Amino acid sequence: MAVPVWAYSKETMLALLANWLLSAVSLIIVAHVIRGFDVTSFGTALIAALVIGLINATVGLFLKIVTLPLTLVTLGIFWFVVNALMLKLASGLVPGFTINGFLPAFFGAIVLSIVNLFLRLVTSPLRTPRQTDRPH
Repeated sequence: MAVPVWAYSKETMLALLANWLLSAVSLIIVAHVIRGFDVTSFGTALIAALVIGLINATVGLFLKIVTLPLTLVTLGIFWFVVNALMLKLASGLVPGFTINGFLPAFFGAIVLSIVNLFLRLVTSPLRTPRQTDRPH
């Protein structure tokens, strides 16, 4: 049974919102770095980040499980191929988010991973919940 949205804590909801915003910012950065990887606006980036998250949680998860042996043989490189395919799928679903060919999707997946890692490292002190003093 699904958990209703109001059952989540305020900190959890803020963390989800922060991750969503960081993902959208990452897409904007990648669009400025990779030729053929285009995002028309921040609103489009927000929608694309949501769609990419949903695709990765469903189709992407299945593909990553199925292709795990190939990913292990290629020392993880094939994971970028799967991520590139997920990006291409999302670009087909979101107007204003376009990827012109497989190579921009592949290099976009690599740069997106690096940018996401960097942004999450930089903002992790802001996103981690503060420890409260609890009685022992």
